[in-house]
Amino acid sequence: MLTLKSLSTSLRHSAQAIILFTLLSPGASAETASYQVKQQTVFDLKSVFASVQSMDVTQGRARIGGTLVELLVDEGDIVEAGQKLALVRDAKQKLQIAAYASKLRSLSAQLQLAKTTLKRVSTLQKTGKASQAEPDKAQTKVEVVTADIAALKLEQAVVREAQAQGDVLAPARGRVLSVKVTRGAVVMPGEAIADIAADNYILRLMLPERHARFIKKDDKVLVAERGMLDINSTAKVRRQGTVSQVYPELDNGRVVADVQVDGLGDFFVGERVRVWLSTDKRAAFVIPESYIHRRYGLSFVYLSDGSEIVIQPGTKIDGGIEVLSGLRSGDTLLQGPRKNATSPNPAHSNSAGE
Repeated sequence: MLTLKSLSTSLRHSAQAIILFTLLSPGASAETASYQVKQQTVFDLKSVFASVQSMDVTQGRARIGGTLVELLVDEGDIVEAGQKLALVRDAKQKLQIAAYASKLRSLSAQLQLAKTTLKRVSTLQKTGKASQAEPDKAQTKVEVVTADIAALKLEQAVVREAQAQGDVLAPARGRVLSVKVTRGAVVMPGEAIADIAADNYILRLMLPERHARFIKKDDKVLVAERGMLDINSTAKVRRQGTVSQVYPELDNGRVVADVQVDGLGDFFVGERVRVWLSTDKRAAFVIPESYIHRRYGLSFVYLSDGSEIVIQPGTKIDGGIEVLSGLRSGDTLLQGPRKNATSPNPAHSNSAGE
């Protein structure tokens, strides 16, 4: 007797057999991917060197004259805006502060005496033993000494502020390029202590004059990493930059332009980086690299008619590889050979422009 379990097992085996037969049948194979060749506009890239520059180079300057008693930064240090770079001290300021402190103690004693005198004279005036002029005179003395103390405190604050201005501060965030003085040196007001490259780096290009008509603001350029010399070495280490400014004046027959690109913070100022920029455009055939097969040092592609032809590949371009010869517009390429594929077709065009 046929049980429910045996019936289920039989149906499962039948389904598996049908699926296997379907997969093995010739008509069930997936269609080979295809690509139709057509001309497209490509840009000729010129390789040049650009130097890493800071958009702004500022200086940390001494605000007072004196002796540099402490130097807190060195070349290459990263500093924040307002960070203390050095400490300048004038020995006279310390003596002036001490003198003002002594004067304040003297005036405080005089004020205490004037207040005591005013209190006594007021008591005597109430009993009729002192004239009205005496309390007025004592009151005036108290007010004069009080004003003298206030003026002296302001003078002392001026000296303390001048002493505080001995702190040499960084005007902006950036990297210290050079330190111009040493500890113990005598500096004057306004003298530069350190050069600081503001933390906003750009690439500066200098191109031959013949390229002036091709480069313009907002153009895209490819920027290499350190040590990268070939644009085809690896696309993963290339970065894209944007021309932010083209200067209207030629420098020794060269066009000067600035390129904005991220990730230049760890580069040295003045370091040279290879850059590729467009200097012209033309029509060319570009196909995906997956359609090119290499054997015996030659490059082949499969056509939709089943033939296999030899091509001459060129430079890698975004989206594929340029084909210099062997293809013509309208050709349909396959990623793999068709059944009963023919040998390379010598009658096929060898010119990319045909």
